[in-house]
Order: sequence, then structure tokens, then C-alpha cells
Amino acid sequence: MNTNSNAYTIGYASIMVIIVAFLLAFISSSLKEKQTENVKLDTKKQILSALNIKDGDVAANWENVSDFILNADGTLSAYDGDFRTNYSDTTELHVFESNVNGEKKYVFPVRGAGLWGPIWGYVALNADKNTVYGTYFGHEGETPGLGAEITKPFFTEQFVDKTVSRDGNIVLSVVKNGKVSDSSCEVDGISGGTITSKGVDEMLKSCLKRYSAFLSSAAADATSGATKVENAAQDSAAAKMAAVDSTVCALKDTLVAKADSIVKEVKDELKK
Repeated sequence: MNTNSNAYTIGYASIMVIIVAFLLAFISSSLKEKQTENVKLDTKKQILSALNIKDGDVAANWENVSDFILNADGTLSAYDGDFRTNYSDTTELHVFESNVNGEKKYVFPVRGAGLWGPIWGYVALNADKNTVYGTYFGHEGETPGLGAEITKPFFTEQFVDKTVSRDGNIVLSVVKNGKVSDSSCEVDGISGGTITSKGVDEMLKSCLKRYSAFLSSAAADATSGATKVENAAQDSAAAKMAAVDSTVCALKDTLVAKADSIVKEVKDELKK
């Protein structure tokens, strides 16, 4: 065999390519399950991070988290499918519920576009469904030192205790650095990362708006609760007034009876 011929060279190269491709396909197939589990684990870490749970065993911490699907009427139904790692499908909105230090928290996945690629995150709200408990943001390729800073604590921690909505409108906002006018719902954007900051702002507004039916249910519950308290107060006041009226009537009858008795005694004395 002429090892210096073109045919030999082409044949040898083809065989090597086939062998390497087969080995790579085999390795990829063997590791696919492990890779999938690692992606799921990382997604759970991100959700737990929004809940300010950043230490400890992920699997153990995740036992306290429930995955729900939002219904059209604003109620939640338990999700019984495989755990998802991508929430760009808006036809099925997920809500994660957890109990942290005895208080209920809700986590909402958000996804948008930054300067160079996708950005995403998770927003955790308190039981009132209107104040931020914690956030997590991630990106695919934002500029280091600029847009990539959305992942840093100095940015994410600004959202804590911010108001999410007012009168049915999402007011949670990211504004140009140094331009915060309403500190109750606005946070400073990244200096030098204006486009990424705008991307986060648009992501929050567009994604959280999809959960309006669920978020507004808290206000309805609060209004209902206030109405119940007011009605109870009114009922209590009416009961007290009725008791006072009854006491006055009884006292009046007693006084009248006493006066009649005195008059009768006086008349009897005059007749003697």
C-alpha cells in the first residue's frame, strides 16, 4: 500500500473523522443525562437565590418549594410535569411558592433581551404579592463590567422591599443611573450598561404583567378583609347601642314604677 498516495491520505483522514465523530457522539450521549440534571440543579439554585437561600444542600432546600401553573382566573394549580429550565413559553406561566422563616413567598420567572443576548431572572415577592423579597438575574453574553453587572448583589439587592404594582399597573422599574425619582418602586440602572438596564426594566414590566390576575387577587383579598372588619365593627356598634337602649328602657320602667309607688304612698298619708 502506497502510504504517500492521495487515496491513502483521504481514506485515512475519513476513517479518523468517523472514529472521532463516533466517540464524541457516544460521550455526548453518555453525559446527556448528567448535563440535564446539572442544568436543572443550576436553575433551582437561581430560584432559591431569589428567595435569599444561597447556602446548604439544593435538594434539601428545594423540598420547601412548590411549582404551580397560573390559571386564567388568577388561581394556581399544581404543576405535575417535568421540571423546566426555560420559561420563555408564555402559554404556561409558572409560579413557585415557598415558606421562608414562617412566611409565604412567591417566585416569578422573567425573561427578556439584553444588549448581546437573552437575559432572565426570578423575582420573589412577599405574601402580599406586591413587595419584592429578593431577585436573581442572569445573562448569556452581556459585557463584563457593564451589562453583566446585573448579576451582582449591589444591583439585585436594590429591589428588596420595592413596590411591584399600583392600580393594576406594574410600577417596578429600572431607571437611568442616578435618575431615581420614586424610591418606593425604582432602582438605579447599571452605569455604562444602559441598554441592558432597559432590557431588565422591559423584562420586569412585560413578564410580571402576565401575572396581573394573580397579583391583583391580593388587593381583592385585602379589600374583602377590610370590608369584613368594617362590617364586624358596625355589627358590634349596633349590638352595643341595642344593649344601651335596653338598659335605658329598663331604668325608665324602674323609675316610673318607683315614682308611682311614692305618689301612692303620699296620697295614702294625706288621707289619714
